[in-house]
Amino acid sequence: MSGAGLPPVGDGLLVVDKPGGWTSHDVVARARRLCRTRRVGHAGTLDPMATGVLVLGVGRGTKLLTFLVGHDKAYAATIRLGQSTLTDDAEGEVVAGADASGVSTEDLRAAVGALTGDIQQVPSAVSAIKVDGVRSYARVRSGEDVQLRARPVAVRRFDVLGARRVGPHLDVDVEVEVSSGTYVRALARDLGEALGVGGHLTQLRRSRVGGLGLDLAVPLPRLEADGAAAHLVPLAAAARASLVARELDEAEARALGYGQRVRSERPGRPDPVAAFGPDGRLVAILDETAERARAHVVLAPAGES
Repeated sequence: MSGAGLPPVGDGLLVVDKPGGWTSHDVVARARRLCRTRRVGHAGTLDPMATGVLVLGVGRGTKLLTFLVGHDKAYAATIRLGQSTLTDDAEGEVVAGADASGVSTEDLRAAVGALTGDIQQVPSAVSAIKVDGVRSYARVRSGEDVQLRARPVAVRRFDVLGARRVGPHLDVDVEVEVSSGTYVRALARDLGEALGVGGHLTQLRRSRVGGLGLDLAVPLPRLEADGAAAHLVPLAAAARASLVARELDEAEARALGYGQRVRSERPGRPDPVAAFGPDGRLVAILDETAERARAHVVLAPAGES
């Protein structure tokens, strides 16, 4: 690992603008070199063809990733109607085609409306979901016909920005905001099926994970040029941008640092809470579902300077 002998860059989050053609693991590997530590993980993968926001945890920042994975995500995408692929995106073999020239604006908006809100979605067969311990995509690539079960997801927003004819196909530009676990390529597939012409995803750019957006995202060349430390979002700032915040007094901060429970500020609150000491440090991520709050994880143990 380059930079041998130098200390790691620190603890926090890196928000990377992932380039197309890179796997999420490729980006993690590059970040490990730049950050001079193997303690780098991500808060949800992006397919190789996709670009945009990839949130990386560095050092103790990896402890925040668990609480970011479940956040809503936002995307800009292009869906090609009139063509279906094996993978529901442009990287897969074309398996069916149809003339989409008869799809009207009214038809399109009605089909989009039916896919908005709380829906049941069948994930793409080439997803990373495990079937009897084996990734679904691995089963598909070995020739199996994989049928995954539908599961509930939420499509908060599904807006059509524009559409253009490409021969017999119709390319539709959309923006979506979805719950964790929603597959945008499955939305493309289902939109095409609803319109009777098939469809797949040709472009995908993630614009937001929770409160972390493209305004914070750094392209890899800039990260290489500036160094990771220049763009590392410190733990406290990362938690404030991503989670509900609670201010602790000195006694509460000390108690949590020793692994003790404290009173819940809002008993029954379902979301994880970022708890900050009087000095602004991130002390812990709290579970406030009961009267007494417990720490999911302590970031500033007692006695740590």
